[in-house]
Amino acid sequence: MSNATRLRRRLVEHLLAEGVLHDAHWMSAFRSVPRHVFLPRIFVPASNGWAAMEHGDEGWLRRVYSPDVLVVQLDDDSGLWERARYLGAQPGTPTSSSSQPSIMAIMLEELRVADGHRVLEIGTGTGYNAALLCHRLGSGLVYTVDIDPELVDAARKRLSEIGFAPSCVAADGAEGFPAGVLYDRVLCTCSVSSIPPAWLEQTMPGGLIVTTLNRPIGGGLVRIVAGEGATGQGRVLARDGRFMPLRAHRFKPSKALEGDVAWRPTRLPMGAITEVRSRFEFFAGLQLPGVTAAREGQSTTLIHPDGSWLRHRQKGSEFEVAEGGPRRLWEIVESAYEEWRDLGEPGRDRFGLSLDGEDQVIWLDSPDGRSWPLRP
Repeated sequence: MSNATRLRRRLVEHLLAEGVLHDAHWMSAFRSVPRHVFLPRIFVPASNGWAAMEHGDEGWLRRVYSPDVLVVQLDDDSGLWERARYLGAQPGTPTSSSSQPSIMAIMLEELRVADGHRVLEIGTGTGYNAALLCHRLGSGLVYTVDIDPELVDAARKRLSEIGFAPSCVAADGAEGFPAGVLYDRVLCTCSVSSIPPAWLEQTMPGGLIVTTLNRPIGGGLVRIVAGEGATGQGRVLARDGRFMPLRAHRFKPSKALEGDVAWRPTRLPMGAITEVRSRFEFFAGLQLPGVTAAREGQSTTLIHPDGSWLRHRQKGSEFEVAEGGPRRLWEIVESAYEEWRDLGEPGRDRFGLSLDGEDQVIWLDSPDGRSWPLRP
């Protein structure tokens, strides 16, 4: 048995132990598809940025079959890997990756595919996820789209190396893939701030769309049942997952604020708003659309596009907050927290979505319940 085969089996054992893999078809796919073929070059974290690692380097194969997300591109620049390899670690923001296998397994199982289903994947990336789909359904039923032509070409080549030939297209995933057919399933392996109407229009009524919401606060996995035209209804899933955003749906980073501020005490820790494990985080995001967060040491800054801002810091066992701009963001947070408690402290799995073209809302418990516009 080769090292790669042994490591694939170990990865499947990890996914089983984590409780994210149940379907025998997907177990077979993860055991069989060689992930290392799609990751000949990766970036690994270094103290001063990102270092380059490639096939043959010590530890490369073990890292490829780890349960971690693996970065393959920085700043949309395919030349950065070479610079990191020969000039040393480079700074940069990840813009393409091979996702955590656990999140991939969750989304593939939530897709609920059956033999004969035609699937559209948005976000080809390395091509590994497309290979898993091809193993399950056959190449002729898999269509995959990515906005980066270089990534698409590389993925097509690597898929071919292991005997798969899905339809690979370089295009804007927000427009789907209008191939003149309807899809039974749409899987988006990048995140979106709202559901592109094109996906709904290209999905068979009753078909499923699985994606992640790209929200600085309160994102997460969703599964949507497509209706007629650009309509659909779905649920936010209990298991969370975050992806790099679709290029057209990326947030612009906010600049840190300078100068002295006036602090006041607060009882609410920032983790309640910004940490994925917090039950309040999803509800907080509904009240803070467009707000971005930046952490530095014991201090976190939230900034809204209208110029409103707040800083939150921990001093010993106590918390302090300062705010400014046209609105008082922390007052919004505190009010939302009280409302959330009055509603029974709902977690993300009590929320759903109703979609009608550009008119998209998130609701609590039922479509007739309390609702909020789906905004970035």
